[in-house]
Amino acid sequence: MKKAILTLGIAFAALTVAKAQTNIQVFYDFGKDRKHVTTTVEGFYNDNWGNTFFFVDHDFNNRIDGKLFSPNGTYMEIARCLNFWQNTKMGGLSAHIEYNGGIYNKYAINNAVLAGLDYFFHSKDYRNTLNLKVLYKWIDYRDNPGFKSLVPMQFTVVWGLRDLFGAKGLTFSGFADFWWQDHLLFTDASGNALANPEVSHVVFISEPQLWYAVGQWFGVPNLNVGGEVELSFDFGSARGFWARPCLGVKWVF
Repeated sequence: MKKAILTLGIAFAALTVAKAQTNIQVFYDFGKDRKHVTTTVEGFYNDNWGNTFFFVDHDFNNRIDGKLFSPNGTYMEIARCLNFWQNTKMGGLSAHIEYNGGIYNKYAINNAVLAGLDYFFHSKDYRNTLNLKVLYKWIDYRDNPGFKSLVPMQFTVVWGLRDLFGAKGLTFSGFADFWWQDHLLFTDASGNALANPEVSHVVFISEPQLWYAVGQWFGVPNLNVGGEVELSFDFGSARGFWARPCLGVKWVF
């Protein structure tokens, strides 16, 4: 399942020019265990009390006779940063609450609720941004009695660089998450099935993205082309480190 908070940093950077942003992304995932299309709907909305961010992923990986047929997995996250003191010296600090959940191959992805603090750094012109988050993470283990989180926390970094290297419309954004979670691994780092499932206690995932607003050259600034690389360790059911490249398009409403 592809996880993506990937434009949050850019959304923060847009605070000075826009109140809201919604976009749709369509990726082809070249990962050796993927090779399918993923669509993502994202939204970011700023207001006087803070901001709201969400995304919903659909993986089109259900195959019949070896051919892709329909979506087979969906995952969503919704997060709210509360900040009633935006115009004070502590304006960069927000309270953060979040929900994660979904379903994949007819199996539920554990519900998770997160709460903690977010601190927002930015350049004077808001083109370069960085968010650091320290979050308590509660995971619903009802489907796996006996599992637990060794440390019920998640650390998140979100970044955004607009007009990279002075190139108008070139954006480098992404996130990195690290958290503790007991979960089963069924494949090794080569994608081969393990003889016996193994239990992992930690998860790392990062999705750096590079986008270019190619539509600016023919009057459609909403259109972006680019890609990402999903870098992960013990993410999902795959053991070890993985790098899964993707190419895609993004339409910003």
